[in-house]
Amino acid sequence: MSRTTSGKRSRLSLLLRLLHREYTAGIEASLIEAGFDDIRSGDAKVFPFVPPEGLPIRELAIRAGVRKQTMAQSVTHLERAGYLDRRPNPLDGRSQLVVLTEKGRTVQPIAATLGDSIETRWAELIGADEFDKLHSLLHDLLDRISETDSAATVRLTSINDVPLD
Repeated sequence: MSRTTSGKRSRLSLLLRLLHREYTAGIEASLIEAGFDDIRSGDAKVFPFVPPEGLPIRELAIRAGVRKQTMAQSVTHLERAGYLDRRPNPLDGRSQLVVLTEKGRTVQPIAATLGDSIETRWAELIGADEFDKLHSLLHDLLDRISETDSAATVRLTSINDVPLD
């Protein structure tokens, strides 16, 4: 997989996208198994980025790396399904904060556990040391990007509103 049929090395962006797709498919299938069959494909991307105090849709979109319209559609669906709620933003009367409902708060730890399971499986496939090395190298790259590009810092922010650690 590291080389294409023409002998060229595959782009890192493609490899990361394929891994992300595999990870997402695993999370979505496991959420369905856990009884969350009303979370549509692609909507699970909202849950890791909603802090307890909530965030405006625009900020959720930036953190998830999707367009504001895409995030708004996911939020609307998840709100109708009872996972999210919208509340007035005390800092900006023109926007609303997206917050998790009790039902929505149950998804975050389940999804995190499912993510851990996927990573454990991947570590078993390539070996724990190699997986740890990959994880560390990707973290180092993200840190260096953040250090050299202030605009990237916003995109590389975790749910705790601090750079990824």
